[in-house]
Amino acid sequence: MEVTDEADELELGGGASASTPTDRDRTLAAPATRRLADEEGLDIDTVPTEQTRDGEAFVTPEQVREHAAGGVEQTATSAEAGTGEAGEAPAGGVELDPLPDAEVQRRETREPYTGVRQTIGEAMEESKYTAPHVTHHDEADVTRLVETRGRLKAEAAERGSSLSYMPFVVKAVVAALKQYPILNSQLDEEAGEIRKKHYYNIGIATATDAGLMVPVVKDADRKGMLDIADEMNELVEKARDRSIAPEEMQGGTFSITNFGAVGGEHATPIINYPETAILGLGEIKEKPRVVDGEVVPRHVLTLSLSIDHRVIDGAEAGQFTNTVKRYLEEPELLLLE
Repeated sequence: MEVTDEADELELGGGASASTPTDRDRTLAAPATRRLADEEGLDIDTVPTEQTRDGEAFVTPEQVREHAAGGVEQTATSAEAGTGEAGEAPAGGVELDPLPDAEVQRRETREPYTGVRQTIGEAMEESKYTAPHVTHHDEADVTRLVETRGRLKAEAAERGSSLSYMPFVVKAVVAALKQYPILNSQLDEEAGEIRKKHYYNIGIATATDAGLMVPVVKDADRKGMLDIADEMNELVEKARDRSIAPEEMQGGTFSITNFGAVGGEHATPIINYPETAILGLGEIKEKPRVVDGEVVPRHVLTLSLSIDHRVIDGAEAGQFTNTVKRYLEEPELLLLE
């Protein structure tokens, strides 16, 4: 999921600010939240909220659903049925003794859900709610890739570069995107258009202390393997030490995430909205494979491609993945790109 400025994530409506539905005619909410409110037949300005952003009332999808289901009214009714005193139970209820503060602190740790973490979470929520995700899983025999990278790693180090497998994957992805441009696209719902991009800005999902960030290698099709390696390593480091600029995480057309770094094999990556696809990489493991009639150990990389099914068909996802596999299984083909 792409980390973007809140201005890109939120839509603004109305005129004056408030946190209650009775005197509010201005509300901040993500586009998906507004669509949900429309589907439920609700005016977004009537949805109760105590949350604010930059001094403006902010509404979440959960609040819309709760209001549509009457949950807010039920909560209010329950509150009115009580005595009004803190710690007292509603009439007919059972009074519960709250845990002492010291006991609560011993049993749990609470951290504020704010800032970058909240922005990342809202972007992921926007993507998952807006784009119907379908994930295609496959495996690639990358034994030759492991050998190729092993031979080139020392040469790259002599040139001052650290060569991981990711630059090979970036090059393979770009080559496949050229053949299947629908995966390098964006759905413009407002204009009713699918925008196929003729440039290749590849996002590299990066785990940081603040959450998942996605630095973008711009114009990856115009760069050599070591150029991609150097730029990617620099961007990832900047993301992890929080010195990365917002524009270095914007403008992506396709993203890659490496959950294999923590030992995983398969996953369902969340699309970096408004992109329409993301490729997840598992851990490269030795597995038994049949080669020329004999069972032999081979290096195998698992691939998990999530697509926006509104734009991309399953057949296209499979064809794209097969093309990526071919380039990773025969890395010398990347010399032709």
